[in-house]
Amino acid sequence: MANRLIGRLPKVGIRPVIDGRERGVRESLEVQTMNMAKAAARLIEESLRFPGGEEVECVISNTTIGGAAEAALCADQFEQEGVGVSLTITPCWCYGTEVMDSNPAIPKAVWGFNGTERPGAVYLAAALAGYTQKGLPAFGIYGRDVQDAGDETIPQDVKDKLLRFVKGALAVAQMKGKSYLSVGYTSMGIAGSMVNPDFFQDYLGMRTEFVDMVEVKRRLDEEIYDKEEYDKAIAWTREKCIEGEDRNAADNQSDRVRKDWEWETVVKMTLIFRDLMIGNPKLKDAGFGEEALGRNAIAGGFQGQRQWTDYYPNGDFPEVILNTSFDWNGIREAFVFATENDSLNAVPMLFGHLLTGTAQIFSDVRTYWSPEAVKRVTGKELSGLAKGGIIHLINSGATTLDATAQQLDAEGNPAMKPYWDITEEEVEKCLKNTRFCPANKGYFRGGGYSSQFKTAGQMPVTMSRVNLVKGMGPVLQIAEGFTANIEDDIHQVLDKRTDPTWPTTWFVPKLTGSGAFKDVYSVMANWGANHGAISYGHIGADLITLASMLRIPVSMHNVDENLIFRPSAWNAFGEDKEGADYRACRTYGPVYK
Repeated sequence: MANRLIGRLPKVGIRPVIDGRERGVRESLEVQTMNMAKAAARLIEESLRFPGGEEVECVISNTTIGGAAEAALCADQFEQEGVGVSLTITPCWCYGTEVMDSNPAIPKAVWGFNGTERPGAVYLAAALAGYTQKGLPAFGIYGRDVQDAGDETIPQDVKDKLLRFVKGALAVAQMKGKSYLSVGYTSMGIAGSMVNPDFFQDYLGMRTEFVDMVEVKRRLDEEIYDKEEYDKAIAWTREKCIEGEDRNAADNQSDRVRKDWEWETVVKMTLIFRDLMIGNPKLKDAGFGEEALGRNAIAGGFQGQRQWTDYYPNGDFPEVILNTSFDWNGIREAFVFATENDSLNAVPMLFGHLLTGTAQIFSDVRTYWSPEAVKRVTGKELSGLAKGGIIHLINSGATTLDATAQQLDAEGNPAMKPYWDITEEEVEKCLKNTRFCPANKGYFRGGGYSSQFKTAGQMPVTMSRVNLVKGMGPVLQIAEGFTANIEDDIHQVLDKRTDPTWPTTWFVPKLTGSGAFKDVYSVMANWGANHGAISYGHIGADLITLASMLRIPVSMHNVDENLIFRPSAWNAFGEDKEGADYRACRTYGPVYK
């Protein structure tokens, strides 16, 4: 487990603040206050890991913080330690603004202990008022039930908010200073592939790196890749990746020599895309020092269509392998890599990956199938989870192999797991349930191979998407739901109406009975673009918290209102949560601008 990007992983800074009055008051609170900090650190370190598998590390202030001088000492300590998340905790009254964290670039929260012996809740309210007045939005954490002063347990509702805040804040810190790698630029006029550097810089703190697709051709022609690894990769691919049916017309099919060359090319492209993202020290040994450095890209995308794919094999196989939690080197952290360079789909994929550690599905939000339409074309009725209609998530073959649903959770249910929990047996099942079909020559004149599978199981998932709106900026859409495992004879008929050589996930959103979630059709009709990012698990509440940290309003979601957790300042913008979110995000503006 090693961080493959340049820059140290962010730490969580815990600030135990205290009543500064000595001669009895402060002394009586030192142990309780510091024990609260230690308990919070234990919870965070035992519960969370980075997507690379590394443990999250907490840094507790060297002393409790009773005033401005100790707040400054803590700030200096945190700067030296590389802290990217600020959590203030206290069981008592403190001197509001004197002990606050005033760093505007770090997400911050305050946990005020709910106890009657000392007014921790009073300090919490005073501190949050100070943060709001100074324009430094902070999250307020306050347990529902009163605890005794000596109670060092953390109630479940407090745990949930602590972890939700820290997960989002760590995601913010991990993106900062990293790159989005755009290989090529606009694909077939897709707006999301018109990569907007201002959005990445202002809202995510990321740089954008642009590499023309001719660089991929150069590296192919000049053999700028690790040849030893290529030999290993092509051998693994020939053994493990099962070639599927060629559905092109007989007179438009490539011969075996051409098909073998296409396999060799797409494997080399996979190595090249990865090296462009994160570098490869082996290239320096071969005399390519500049190429060995990479772009420190935490996410990326490949234009492909049409200038590349009219001439050379498409990017489906490289995108599949990069987005999957394993390859010829074994089980490892998935990359985030967007088809058609849709950067606005790569961003929510990145959000999901940083929040869960799992591989992410990139897919077209292709078709809504009503129960009536399914009955008309198949003669059969949808049932169970799918009875109200389904959304066909399908793309040209770049969906992560984790989405085959061949991994199992502790209860034996289909899942998509962080790579450190995936077994070799599950890797084999993912591969055996996938076919790599020769690309549709109507779409991809240069050939290539598209993954083909059906997501074979019911899994909780969350679909999300960032859209840019002129005059307003970015907005986030969220739809929690489930993958549906429909009858195979229904699937076969529906799938053949699109392209049966591509991977399919049948999606059913959770419905609320109103608005965009009145029914399945309304979800499809209100989706803001042709693509969606799909993450394992119901992570809508985590996405809402993260979006508020980045000042990105949420335009559509089906998350239980009781789970929504945003900075306390949002309460000052009205009781309508959606409207308040828009107004607060507009008022505070992007963090890095």
